[in-house]
Amino acid sequence: MKKHKAGFVNIIGNPNVGKSTLMNAFVGEKLSIITSKAQTTRHRILGIVNGDDFQVVLSDTPGIIKPAYELQSSMMDFVKSAFEDADVLIYMVEIGEKALKDENFFRKIANSKIPILLLLNKIDNSEQEILEAQVQYWRSQLPKVEIHPISALQNFNVKEVFERILALLPEAPPFYPKDQLTDKPERFFVNETIREKILLNYKKEIPYAVEIETEEFLEDTDIIRIRAVIMVERESQKGIIIGHKGSALKKVGIEARKDLEQFFGKQVHLELYVKVNKNWRTNNRQLKRFGYSG
Repeated sequence: MKKHKAGFVNIIGNPNVGKSTLMNAFVGEKLSIITSKAQTTRHRILGIVNGDDFQVVLSDTPGIIKPAYELQSSMMDFVKSAFEDADVLIYMVEIGEKALKDENFFRKIANSKIPILLLLNKIDNSEQEILEAQVQYWRSQLPKVEIHPISALQNFNVKEVFERILALLPEAPPFYPKDQLTDKPERFFVNETIREKILLNYKKEIPYAVEIETEEFLEDTDIIRIRAVIMVERESQKGIIIGHKGSALKKVGIEARKDLEQFFGKQVHLELYVKVNKNWRTNNRQLKRFGYSG
């Protein structure tokens, strides 16, 4: 009988390198929201992959940035924690990238004692000569790490990387129940789905000034009734979110409801409201309320 393997595999990298796409490819579910905008991931999200003789606890962290305000500092705390409990660390880069946006994190990677897989992502957009040059560059920068070229979006080499992760994990019992997919509650995925639609539908500062709070989640056998509040920092942002005669907010609601129905596998009734919560991104008490360290 095979011995059981289990461990934490934490994914770090700069914004927009495809960490969330990789996480979702491993898990087979859309747990992390994916957009082309930086700072899409704000929390550390766990995705759990179970097999008869293994449990891989994957962790998607915010993209590494230099914090400009309290919310971003809290986001970087989630990244720091990824170094503390990892059995395997995935450092994700894309073609043409040269270093992390934070030198301290880069030094931690270079000096790490745990196994590190450097995944060179988006190779489907690159020519062979450029790819080979990139592999050589990263070998010179981080000689101790394993380098794996992948395309998370096209699922190229993802299975092979997962097999390598399994080989590196220690023997251990599962950390979570075998039918559990993530550590986050249902309301978290409601909030993230709505936030994704705001990231996709609004420009400039608006998506970054928004936080979502699900006030009501009532599940019956054939329908889930959800009431959620979109928090903004200023009255002018409230008007932009709502749009002319409520058209912009309605579009967000329709798109979010479709995704939530697919995620939960049943009909969803979604009510959205917009409230002003002044300067929540720089208020430690508000940040703690929304699940950040503050």
